[in-house]
Amino acid sequence: MKKILQHLKTGQIILEDIPCPKINPGEILIQTSKTLISAGTERMLLEFGKASLLGKIRQQPDKVRQVLDKIKTDGLVTTLEAVKSKLDQPVSLGYCNVGTVLAVGSQVKNFAIGDRVISNGGHSEVVVVPENLCAKIPSEVSDEQAVFTVLAAIGLQGIRLAEPTMGECFVVFGLGLIGLLTVQLLKAQGCRVLGIDFDESRCELARQYGALTVNGSLGSGVVDQAMHFSRDRGIDGVIITASTPSNDVVHHAALMSRKRGRIILIGVVGLELSRADFYEKELTFQVSCSYGPGRYENNYEQKGLDYPIGFVRWTEQRNFEAVLDLFLDQKISVKNLITHEYLIDQAPEAYQTLSENKKSLGILLNYPARPLDEILKCSQRIQAQAQPLSGSVGMLFLGAGNYASRVLMPAFKKAGARFVTLVSRTGVSGVLHGKKQGFEKTSTDYLSALLDPSIQAVAIATQHGQHAEQTIEALKAGKHVFVEKPLAVTQEQLDQLKNSYEKLPERPLVMVGFNRRFSPHIQKIKKNLDQQKMPKSMIYTINAGAIDSDHWTFDSEAGGGRLIGEACHFVDLLMYLSGGEIISQQIMSIEDNSKDKFTIQLKFSDGSIGTIHYFANGSKQFPKERLEIFSQGKIYQLDNFRKLTAYGDPHLKSFKTRSIDKGQAECSASFLKAITEGQSSPIVWEELVAVTQCCLDLEACIA
Repeated sequence: MKKILQHLKTGQIILEDIPCPKINPGEILIQTSKTLISAGTERMLLEFGKASLLGKIRQQPDKVRQVLDKIKTDGLVTTLEAVKSKLDQPVSLGYCNVGTVLAVGSQVKNFAIGDRVISNGGHSEVVVVPENLCAKIPSEVSDEQAVFTVLAAIGLQGIRLAEPTMGECFVVFGLGLIGLLTVQLLKAQGCRVLGIDFDESRCELARQYGALTVNGSLGSGVVDQAMHFSRDRGIDGVIITASTPSNDVVHHAALMSRKRGRIILIGVVGLELSRADFYEKELTFQVSCSYGPGRYENNYEQKGLDYPIGFVRWTEQRNFEAVLDLFLDQKISVKNLITHEYLIDQAPEAYQTLSENKKSLGILLNYPARPLDEILKCSQRIQAQAQPLSGSVGMLFLGAGNYASRVLMPAFKKAGARFVTLVSRTGVSGVLHGKKQGFEKTSTDYLSALLDPSIQAVAIATQHGQHAEQTIEALKAGKHVFVEKPLAVTQEQLDQLKNSYEKLPERPLVMVGFNRRFSPHIQKIKKNLDQQKMPKSMIYTINAGAIDSDHWTFDSEAGGGRLIGEACHFVDLLMYLSGGEIISQQIMSIEDNSKDKFTIQLKFSDGSIGTIHYFANGSKQFPKERLEIFSQGKIYQLDNFRKLTAYGDPHLKSFKTRSIDKGQAECSASFLKAITEGQSSPIVWEELVAVTQCCLDLEACIA
């Protein structure tokens, strides 16, 4: 299927063929008929992409600070590679989509095949959208009208925050698409409306919708005009839909407002506010978030958990429905807002118009019908079949995220693997990284990919909650499995995996990506420790850094939490260094319900003890990982897998690598070597299970 992407580094618009995405239980598969280019948002993305590196830096000062912090902890080389990787990834464009439902997930209740729907799906022949981000289109509402629903819902949410009443006077700053839709919505609410813009043609459109207007480019004082419009009482509410770095818009909005007036920001403007502007009038200033309550909330959007209508009357989905009802009642007109129409194949021309023609408003993209078997293919070849290397292992990769593409794929490629198929959920990253890394095919259906006889091994780098199921399916297909930690996120998953593996008549290799074992720093430490044959005291401090509480890692089903999903690395490493089995464990955590600030204490069968401090409340200026080992008069200190310092050991003073080396390359190479030479797994099955079980038991203690 065809999908529009933008290259962040250059701003280039790409019309890419990608496999059709698979739907999850709460999602809907939609065949697109029309999409609308959001002039404000997408023009801003175009300008960002076309900007020089310095220009990009100036636009995102917060990102610059993050980069500088990363350089201090990870080094310049690692940081530059991360930045380059980020800029090399294209982004999907669009969020105003009209189409017909082709399939629904097992948990979808309110939609059926054949329904005509609007959604926030992108510019693509087929989109997959969660149920709560869709709404049915009344038969009397045309596709041309319905495709404006999402943009109108953005304006409607801003209006709801302003709480207008009939007869109040409102100003709309900025008469782009959202501004002109907002004018009509306010008029439908029974308000008097004054529109302000610097473009006379847009002012003329606003007048056609019943607003009075002020053309700011003519030099007339917008504040004086607004005061006159309000009969010198002051404006009741100002809704800002403009896009400008200037602080003047908010300043003027405050000056024209009455006492206790309301200012709602929908657009993007300068926000250096003057306290004096707001203090005496006790003005209310609020930023509106997209389409309404539920936006960016995982439980609502991804899991389909609706807010009770008695407590949250207007969710984003119900805002969509309200806009469609207004179209049905002819309260909103979009006929004069459509300035250009293109076919999906003409996407580059459409975006050239958006970039060069500042008078353009509504740019529609039309999607001619094509046979479904052409656009619903879940697998496609992306380059000629590679010549097999002597003794190479054909690999299937599940997951094409940041870690998989930046670290795992290059590591396996360097080790001599032959990349056969790359599977990703949406198809976009599969095509991008598939071409870049040299895969023969890309797909969105891993079960079908497992049937390929040219594949001997599977690397699993999907979300943690999928690892156990995908490992079981890969083993059933007779494939060797490399799982990027963890092995499982629940006791039930681990038990199912153990039962499946132990019942196999012939057991393929299973390995978890506990790469720190293979780091050159750890190998030097391990060599010296093995010669001492004495119990060790180990302290491992992880300055994990905070992540958002709604990140998928914290989700019990998707990520399993940071203890199971990340701390398993450190449990495994201490067990490896001790050379013994874990015989007891305990955990203490800060009682703030975050589950990312805890201390683990382990005891091993050889008499060694280990303490893992995993803290997310530290400074980024401190190394991310520090390992200290005390043994027989010697101390080994490893900082962030870059610098190893030994105290009291005449055979090892210090060892430093140019950049962070956590052993990913050696880990991948050892897995492939074991397959080609018929050896056992570099990490034995019993140790993989023991580490997973330990983390599950510890998680149960703080649950």
